[in-house]
Amino acid sequence: MARHVYRCPLRWADMDVYGIVNNVVYLRYLEEARVDLIFRMGPTEGDAFFKDGSVVVSHEIAYKQQLAHRHEPVGIEMWVSSLDSATVAVDYEVKDGDTVYATASTVMAPFDFRRGRPRRLTDQETAFFEKYLEERAA
Repeated sequence: MARHVYRCPLRWADMDVYGIVNNVVYLRYLEEARVDLIFRMGPTEGDAFFKDGSVVVSHEIAYKQQLAHRHEPVGIEMWVSSLDSATVAVDYEVKDGDTVYATASTVMAPFDFRRGRPRRLTDQETAFFEKYLEERAA
């Protein structure tokens, strides 16, 4: 299946006193990459998943190597690792070539904010995420 790659810029404020990207900044990087992926859902309504409502259920991040601040962006490769009627899990590798700085996963759920409760994925959302579905290795 397809993977989505986002080229994430590094900012001066992202680094800590040691000149490396601070661990808490990774969540922002993952969010930027995830939004970039989801906005590809439709040519005119790219925000379909956000417009109809969604929430983040959980994040997991494993830091593999320090990422030094620099001017060049870092690649974030992402794919859907799990998809059911009520959740979608997106996995990521923050990397340059074979150098992996972090691996991560985000679980999201569709949510109806007007009613204040979870909802099911629409057929359009499911079809979009299926294009990126790649089951996790056991």
